Amino acid sequence: MNAVKTLKTVPLVMAALLLSACSLAPIYERPALPVSGDWPAAVAPAVQAGDTVVHDIRWQDFFQDARLKQAIALALEHNRDLRVAILNIERARSLYQVQAADRLPTLNAGLSGARQRVPDQLAPGGNGGVQSSYTAGVGVTSFELDLFGRVRNLSQAALDRYAATEEAQRAAQISLVAEVATVYEAVLADDRLLALSRQTLDSRTESHQRQIQLREQGASSEFDLRQSESLLEAAKIALAQTTRQRSLDENALTVLVGRALPAELLPAPGARWDSDVMTALPAGLPSDLLAARPDIRRQESLLRSANANIGVARAAFFPRISLTGAFGSSSNELSGLFDSGTRAWSFLPQISLPIFDGGRNRANLGVAKADRDIAVAQYDKTIQVAFREVADALAGRATLGEELRAVKAQESAEQVRYDLAKLRYDGGQSSYLEYLDAQRSLFAAQQQTIRTSLAELQNRIGLYKALGGGWTEAQSKG
Repeated sequence: MNAVKTLKTVPLVMAALLLSACSLAPIYERPALPVSGDWPAAVAPAVQAGDTVVHDIRWQDFFQDARLKQAIALALEHNRDLRVAILNIERARSLYQVQAADRLPTLNAGLSGARQRVPDQLAPGGNGGVQSSYTAGVGVTSFELDLFGRVRNLSQAALDRYAATEEAQRAAQISLVAEVATVYEAVLADDRLLALSRQTLDSRTESHQRQIQLREQGASSEFDLRQSESLLEAAKIALAQTTRQRSLDENALTVLVGRALPAELLPAPGARWDSDVMTALPAGLPSDLLAARPDIRRQESLLRSANANIGVARAAFFPRISLTGAFGSSSNELSGLFDSGTRAWSFLPQISLPIFDGGRNRANLGVAKADRDIAVAQYDKTIQVAFREVADALAGRATLGEELRAVKAQESAEQVRYDLAKLRYDGGQSSYLEYLDAQRSLFAAQQQTIRTSLAELQNRIGLYKALGGGWTEAQSKG
């Protein structure tokens, strides 16, 4: 008889197992790449087999300045935004563990006792008195049989959101590394501009004192004196502006690092400032961004989560079965709680089938589908923004090098012009106005050389960031 019951039960168990493998979530398919498969022809770099993938180049290897690398390391340790991103990972991990726990039954052990006195008038048969009851056992409370994948999809959605927070932390680190390097190079440019401004101010102060003496001797005009004074004040203005900008950039660096940067880590006077301070970068293909950029991977994880939520919404149209049960011992005497014959159990299955909900389930499904479509649009936009950032940086790389070469050549020409103008003025062969014009043009060319050099370096940092460089497994574990 027991064998017959077992044979009858097996198909039911097998059917339950088959149903429990069911999932109503749509099969996930990665959306088509919403950008061209190649970079714009005007800036497209040569791509060769075996090129190093940028996101495999550690920031410790990309940057060559030892002080800058120490500043970045401090920022990764103390920056508050990055700390929040890491704490968000811990929170998402805990939320996922809470959701995943619903896929397993919750077992609780319990021990309870009760004593009460019942009056004779209320007791059955008129035999009242003190009554006692004691119970001990384990129980399962409202465990849902996941026949249609509702709980599994909830768990999958939570897992994908957890993965998204991990990618967000990686994106935050990439941005932090790039921002620290960008501001650090700006401070270095400020130092060079300050040195140039002080040098120019000293030169113009000396020149203006000479004009005052010449004017007192009647050997110079009021016009020449005022021109000299104007250039002197312009040099003071440039020095004040550069000093202010230097303070602003150092303040920004302090916030990024999360603490005041030690003086020995600030840019060193005369530090190298050329193409050798950073490693050359291969650009790869647009499709490489899908694996290289954590912000794209984050958006795809959110898309997967939204896809799983559709399965949750669809499962709401089908029955939900939950089980509650207990097994243990019951006795009127605490001393006899575990004696023979005290075994007790209860089994309370419950099935809920939606009949009428005013369209709530259908509306929830519509919301889930709309969320999935929104996630697709956000995923596409993230890829398009990433494509543009790389294309912009490649355009800068294609032109800034030539611009810098031309600016340096212009500075050299202006330096020769200034030297000749000074010789001609000292020899009485040209006017003071011609000499001042050469002086002003040389200062402007020198400033432009520093600013263009900064733009070229910052563009290389931007390209490194846009291609997904700046994140390492070691740093994430730290």
